Amino acid sequence: MSLFGKYPTANSSESKCKSARPLCALTYTLPLIASTAFAQTPTNIFDPAGTPAHDIFGLSMLVLSITLSIFLIVGGLLLYAVIRFRHRPTDTDREPAQIYGSNQIELSWTVIPILIVVTLFLTTTRVILGTEAIPKPASAMDVTVIGHQFWWEYRYPKLGVVTANELHVPISDPATPTPTYLTMSSADVSHSFWVPRLAGKMDVIPNRVNIMWIDPQKTGLYLGQCAQYCGTQHAKMLLRVYAQSPEDFAAWINQQKQLAQQDFSGNPAATEGQTVFMHNACINCHTISGTVATGRFGPDLTHLASRDTIASGPIPNTPENLRKWIDDPNSMKPGSLMPAMHLNDHDLDVITAYLTQLH
Repeated sequence: MSLFGKYPTANSSESKCKSARPLCALTYTLPLIASTAFAQTPTNIFDPAGTPAHDIFGLSMLVLSITLSIFLIVGGLLLYAVIRFRHRPTDTDREPAQIYGSNQIELSWTVIPILIVVTLFLTTTRVILGTEAIPKPASAMDVTVIGHQFWWEYRYPKLGVVTANELHVPISDPATPTPTYLTMSSADVSHSFWVPRLAGKMDVIPNRVNIMWIDPQKTGLYLGQCAQYCGTQHAKMLLRVYAQSPEDFAAWINQQKQLAQQDFSGNPAATEGQTVFMHNACINCHTISGTVATGRFGPDLTHLASRDTIASGPIPNTPENLRKWIDDPNSMKPGSLMPAMHLNDHDLDVITAYLTQLH
């Protein structure tokens, strides 16, 4: 059995915790309170959906339990002292007996913090080793992630697929784990890849390769964020991870492998838009497979119309938004490095008609 087969499943943290009561009782009571308070949101750290996120969640709850206990003890003693030894009208002005030092108290406030720090250090190390030091299984999916100002590029080297901003991965059934390994680097400045429900943060740094893995066990959309300030539009460099069933993922890969649509019979606007696009500076920055557009500075547009958003997540992919984006990106995402094309209304209309056909 491979080590990957020993990865904890979605409920493994709870099963481990049942053998470590009573501390874990508090550890898993807190998440219930927190989850109720925050409800379910796409970036809820209290609702982990992947093995790394579950491990981090368990560690976070342990840390929260310890720090909450310290807070309650210190706050309780302070409150007791304030009430018990408050000034009373019957008190005299005589100074109370002075005690200079206590070996027991000094020993306790030295040893207890050391034990707490050692405990947190060891548990943190266990989580780090459990998520980063496990051999990569043969069944893993490989994706190369490249951070740009201010968008994400995704390459599937074994599958021959290149896309942007919306990461598609297969779900990982605990019985037949299929984790997705992300090999990450940056094309410009430092970024940080963070999808809270799937895993922790990982820095995306120029001239350095960092690797992390995710294994969502339920289909759905998982949202994230670039968590490292990378420039003007850092806040709008969003992450969208689509976890799909093996069948849906295979269908998506098959669709992404197809060349861009070339036949626009019955749609003269799209046909003219293709011509206008290929004769403008668009082809210097963008790639559309099967055409002369082979630029690499901007996102691959081969299947642009199949994406839910543009501009790395914050803008719905509708014809109206796409037209406005082509006309003046900075009006929608100030600081975007895509220049305004300053096309006339007719050219804007036909290019939009062309791009909306690229499924």
